[in-house]
Amino acid sequence: MAEAYLASLAARAARGKPVSHVASVASFFVSHIDALVDPLLEKVIAQGGDKAAMANSMRGDVAFASAKMACQIYKEIFCSDRFKELAAHGARAQRVLWAGTNTKNPGKSVVKYVGALIGPDTVNTAPLETLDAYRDHGDPNARLEQDVEEARLVLERLPKLGISLGHVTQQLEDEGVEKFNKPWTNYCRPWRALRCAGEKRP
Repeated sequence: MAEAYLASLAARAARGKPVSHVASVASFFVSHIDALVDPLLEKVIAQGGDKAAMANSMRGDVAFASAKMACQIYKEIFCSDRFKELAAHGARAQRVLWAGTNTKNPGKSVVKYVGALIGPDTVNTAPLETLDAYRDHGDPNARLEQDVEEARLVLERLPKLGISLGHVTQQLEDEGVEKFNKPWTNYCRPWRALRCAGEKRP
């Protein structure tokens, strides 16, 4: 998404069009990662052995690690010379949008993902009940860029356990596209029918 955003800004700038009013977010679905990875870790734990201890230490942390590393990639992209040239024309950095920050595991804190992902130039789409809970007992502090090296190690350990984060994220992407395609198709269907009947959309 960052690449598409930069390419679009560059194309506008090349045509002499303004870029200062263009804004964008890159959505990152957080808890969905743990929802897929944790069951895989639990299978490794059930097998016992040295890998079981490693897997147990990583339960509930892969989504955090992925988000923290995504933030580091984001910083590299928008601190690059390529973006600085666009920023000279007034371009804004794309912001990371944390989605799926409601906790899927009933045994975990409802504010688990909100508190860990506080950082500059980010957006959090926390559900109202999660936001209310955070107001009640959250601990506001910028934590997004803490423990980055530990996050890197968590992701490096996954292949050693036979878990491919690439496969997990591809599954989430496919499911996400399908999830948004259905309501969009349902929304567009009646307007297509109107066009076929020669009527105009209001």
